[in-house]
Amino acid sequence: MEQFTVKQIDSLNELNITDLVEESKKEGFRFLEWLVRDYIEGKNAFDKPGESLWGIIDPGGQCVAIGGLNQDPFANDPSIGRIRRFYVAHDYRRIGIGTLLLKSIVKEAHKHFHTLVLHTDTVRGDHFYTSYGFVQETRYPHSIHWLRLK
Repeated sequence: MEQFTVKQIDSLNELNITDLVEESKKEGFRFLEWLVRDYIEGKNAFDKPGESLWGIIDPGGQCVAIGGLNQDPFANDPSIGRIRRFYVAHDYRRIGIGTLLLKSIVKEAHKHFHTLVLHTDTVRGDHFYTSYGFVQETRYPHSIHWLRLK
């Protein structure tokens, strides 16, 4: 994994994620398209307290995974964080890239939030998050997994 770089993304404009967006759309996922749109429109720039956007960069400088940390927009509690727009390029799955990205996001979340929530609608995503310790339970609005941080 040392050949890959975990990078906090200060500006989405500094990163070319066109290939990730196109690949995700071919797989039937639209959330990276929403990531770009919402960022451009200023709806979600990952700039509220505790928020951040992360990427995994391969040795050639290509972004192969991306994921964000937001204050949960569905909770009336700024101490609840939400993992959003998490995607790993197909050719980089099952080799630890997703875990590397998730660990970076969770480490950052520990500094700002007491609980971390997310929504996934795939069996593979469910297994990934539960293997990391997330509980599958609809305890929080619009979330099906949660993790107590503090």
